[in-house]
Amino acid sequence: MPSSLAEVSPKPLGKSRPRKKRLKPLSKKPPRVASKSQRLDAATLASKLQLQEQQRELIYGVISLVMKFGLLLIGTTSLIKLGISSHQRIGRYSELSSVLRVESGKLIGLKSRFDRFFTIGGDRRFMDENDQWIAPNRRRIIWR
Repeated sequence: MPSSLAEVSPKPLGKSRPRKKRLKPLSKKPPRVASKSQRLDAATLASKLQLQEQQRELIYGVISLVMKFGLLLIGTTSLIKLGISSHQRIGRYSELSSVLRVESGKLIGLKSRFDRFFTIGGDRRFMDENDQWIAPNRRRIIWR
């Protein structure tokens, strides 16, 4: 394959006929001269093109404004949802912490009561507390 176009030689063709040249008929029309109507047409065409360009820019501007508004709406909605869920979590946390405080108080009371059973006289206190479990009017049944 040759390295440049200058080295390429045309391939010989078989028998070919010589081409006939077509001659253009001479016309008697005067040469074109820019007239006022053509200038107005060019000015009208230019103004139409400029108007189309302005309309296109307006449409692109409206589309970009709608897209920005949509993104702003999505962001605002996300922040509102985040605020609501955060408020719910804080409410749940405060509820759980108050329940934990109450239960911790109960636990401390029960621990101290349990510890009192293993001190001197704890068995007597335990029996005194258990006396109230059976009503005084009731019969006590002992199963053997």
